[in-house]
Amino acid sequence: MKLLSAKFDPDALSIMIQAQVDFEQFEQFAEPLAAALDCDIRERQWGADRHQWLLNFEGCPVWLHYEFYGDICWLSVDSANDIEVLGFLTHLLTPLIETPQEGLHGQ
Repeated sequence: MKLLSAKFDPDALSIMIQAQVDFEQFEQFAEPLAAALDCDIRERQWGADRHQWLLNFEGCPVWLHYEFYGDICWLSVDSANDIEVLGFLTHLLTPLIETPQEGLHGQ
């Protein structure tokens, strides 16, 4: 599981994640992501075009969302009091971000 980018947005109480996600096999993306963030999976919800999982990070509820049609993935918290948790999780995501190899873009 490799991420292309992760952008912390404190105003939206979220971290936008860009990654290659297969909607039909979401668990193959989400389970390793939860493990890398040291989160427990508490609940798994899905519908026709969306996955929403409730994770737990050291007692703090964190939502993992993925919408198929927009190809949008993000982590969020419900309360501004938990914004520091998202900041910390952003640091845990950093090693998972795939960097482009040198020479691929005409360098």
